[in-house]
Amino acid sequence: MASLLQPIQGMSDIAAPEVAYWQRMEAVARDVMERHGFSELRTPVMEYEEVFTRSIGDTTDVVQKEMYSFERSHHRLCLRPEGTAGVMRHAAGIGPIEAAGGRWYYIGPMFRCERPQAGRKRQFHQCGVECLEEPSPLVDAEILSLQVDLLRAWGIPDCEVHLNTRGAGGEHAAVAAGLRAALAEREGDLCEDCRRRIHENVLRVLDCKNEGCRAIVSGLPPVTSFMGPESVAYLEAVEAHLRAMGIPFVRDPLLVRGLDYYEHTIWEIAGRRAGSQTALAGGGRYRIALGGRDWAGVGFAIGMERVLQLLLESPDAASFLPPRRPLVWLVGLGDAAQSANLALMRTLRAAGLACRMASGGSMKSQMRAANKAGAAWTLLRGDDELAAGTILLKDMASGEQRAVPADDTLPATLLDAVSVARP
Repeated sequence: MASLLQPIQGMSDIAAPEVAYWQRMEAVARDVMERHGFSELRTPVMEYEEVFTRSIGDTTDVVQKEMYSFERSHHRLCLRPEGTAGVMRHAAGIGPIEAAGGRWYYIGPMFRCERPQAGRKRQFHQCGVECLEEPSPLVDAEILSLQVDLLRAWGIPDCEVHLNTRGAGGEHAAVAAGLRAALAEREGDLCEDCRRRIHENVLRVLDCKNEGCRAIVSGLPPVTSFMGPESVAYLEAVEAHLRAMGIPFVRDPLLVRGLDYYEHTIWEIAGRRAGSQTALAGGGRYRIALGGRDWAGVGFAIGMERVLQLLLESPDAASFLPPRRPLVWLVGLGDAAQSANLALMRTLRAAGLACRMASGGSMKSQMRAANKAGAAWTLLRGDDELAAGTILLKDMASGEQRAVPADDTLPATLLDAVSVARP
């Protein structure tokens, strides 16, 4: 029986010290996104199921196997398995005029009821963007470059971009037919899932991890051979823009994205680790039908757990965090001193200082609590200091202490000490 004191399998508590990395990643992401003209959008974690079945396709593995869906008040609801469909639902809700040219980013949890494994959880977190500007190879290249820039800002500089195309939406049937024809003679050699996928969603065969299937698809003609020249030219224009920005990439003819709404440019980004690669992120151009019209956009999503895993494996991981705000600990001997310290603590916090105090106990026990909390300084006073209007400021690293006035100048005195001590 599962313990009620543990999170559900595939979900995790995020606590100190790891939570500091999450906070830093989110702060860096917001800074990068806003410099690229994106504003944050927070959509609900629960949507009507149709928002996703209509958007990402009812033959995808996400819809068929991985969504947390349930019925409530005669409506089918689900926890969001990805971020794009919710953003497009928002765009459709505010209307085409207000949504035109929209640039949104999101950071938050997604949910898929798949088997938990390394780097993949049932509750996981994504950072992503959606851009509703007019379709253009230039915009696609800009959004891909934003994803690379964000990963670099997170301390993941060694990334490999894999690029491909789904072609124009009107070519999807021709591409599927071409792949089915190319696979027809080897269908019996494919795994059971891929034999089903040939008829339901043949592109998923290209993404199969079975070694036998991979050997078969490696000999297939590229999907571009089933597309018109305009789609090939669109991809080549994206590639030219990436070269102009100095972003290396590999054209990967077997690359597919797992959702049905993609068209034209698609990509995935891998990060290097210990001689191998870890898939970190993906994105591409898409078209979604919602609210009686088609919505064209381009965007990406990054799995934050996977980025964090790479980041923590780096020998320089600690340098990603900003300097820790030094902690001031107030020690009071006697009820009067404790009461005065409580009021002082509020004043110091208002001035921007991090402060704590113990609720009582001997000076020794209070100093022990200060050490355990990692305090940089302590402020000590008892009846004598209260009568003199002073307080003892002690540097916990050097052990030096001095009496300072316990008046309106005290916050400035401490802030000066903080500015000298912080790197």
